[in-house]
Amino acid sequence: MDAITALHQRVSTPRLTAPAPTPEQLEVLFRAAIRAADHGNLRPWRFLVVEGERLTRLGEVFAQAATAKNPAITQPEIDRCHAMPQRAPLIVVAIARCQPNPKVPQVEQIIAAGAATQNLINAAFAISVGAVWRTGDMAYDPFVKQALGLAEGEEIVGFIYLGTPTVPPHAPREQNPGDFFSAWSPE
Repeated sequence: MDAITALHQRVSTPRLTAPAPTPEQLEVLFRAAIRAADHGNLRPWRFLVVEGERLTRLGEVFAQAATAKNPAITQPEIDRCHAMPQRAPLIVVAIARCQPNPKVPQVEQIIAAGAATQNLINAAFAISVGAVWRTGDMAYDPFVKQALGLAEGEEIVGFIYLGTPTVPPHAPREQNPGDFFSAWSPE
C-alpha cells in the first residue's frame, strides 16, 4: 500500500488474534517509528515488546495496580484487568523518555514519542498488521510504570496492541479537512 493511501485510510483494528507480526514485520514497524519528527534529535522514546507469557504477567501487574488503587475491587474487575493484555498476541509499550534540555521542553519530547507511535501504527496498517493504540488508567498508574521499569522522566504514551485482524478493517469515517483547517486572519 502506498503511503498516502495508508495515511488516508488508516483505522484502528481492535479485534486481534494470533499470529503476532513476524520479526520482519516488526522490523518494518520499528524502523518507521524511529523516523518520527524529533526536535533536537533527542530520540525521546523507547519501546517494550510484550508477548507470550509476559502478556500474562502484564495482566497480573494491571490487576495489582487496580487492587492497590481500590482495595474493594470485585473479582470480575480483577479478571478484566488480567484479560486486558490478552486482547492481542503482542503489545508494544510506547514510552516517552524525557530528558532535561534547555531548547526542547518536555511537552515536545512527549509529542515526538507520540509521533513515533503514530508512525508505528501507520506502518502496521500499510502492511496489513492489525493495530490499536490504547491508554486508560494503566498507562498513568505509578505501580504499572514501576513494574515496567520506567525511570524518572519517562511516561507511557500508550499500549499498542498488534496482531492479525479478526475482521477486515472498516471504512474510515469521512471527515472534512475544512472542519479543522482555516486561514489565519490577523486583526
